Amino acid sequence: MPNLQARLLGLTVLASLLVGLSACGGTKDNPDEIRQRTADATATMKRDAQAVAEGVKQGLGRDKTININQASREDLLSLPGLTDRQADRIIAERPFTNAHDLVTRRVMSDAQYDKVRDRVIAGH
Repeated sequence: MPNLQARLLGLTVLASLLVGLSACGGTKDNPDEIRQRTADATATMKRDAQAVAEGVKQGLGRDKTININQASREDLLSLPGLTDRQADRIIAERPFTNAHDLVTRRVMSDAQYDKVRDRVIAGH
């Protein structure tokens, strides 16, 4: 994943530099102004690249299935909307026979379970 982030950042920095240079082509701007515009464009592209990389990371993580009988607290907290208290209860109440036990044991509501049902299993 860090390799993907580095590539995205490199491409966006290169793109911003090219945009900055092409914008300067026909004018006789002060070198300090060119430097400042390039720095501003680079900062914007860096921020955008980081947002893209985080989005890619989150998108890839959505396909990950979490075994509620073995997952770490950190893994449980990666589930959408799961609170610290709920993660601790899942760990304390193990083992679960099936993932729907999260509802029957009142760890989470039906509505919340619907948001995570495709991402949790209760394997042994």
